[in-house]
Amino acid sequence: MLILQRKAGESLLIGEDVEVTVLSVEAGRVRLAVQAPKSIPILRSELKGAVKANQEAAQESASPMALLDVLRHGGK
Repeated sequence: MLILQRKAGESLLIGEDVEVTVLSVEAGRVRLAVQAPKSIPILRSELKGAVKANQEAAQESASPMALLDVLRHGGK
């Protein structure tokens, strides 16, 4: 894992196609802007579990309530 410090207005590059810019840091929250090709999916980490559950539900006969439970609990 690479750990960097950036100030508002500064950015970092991931490969040649992805740029992440710090827009602001206020009250313990960081606002980021991500510029990337449309072919690269960008997903908040807390939704990763919900995506996985949704994919599994599409392949199986999983209960819609099970998927709803995953969404309510942030994929945990």
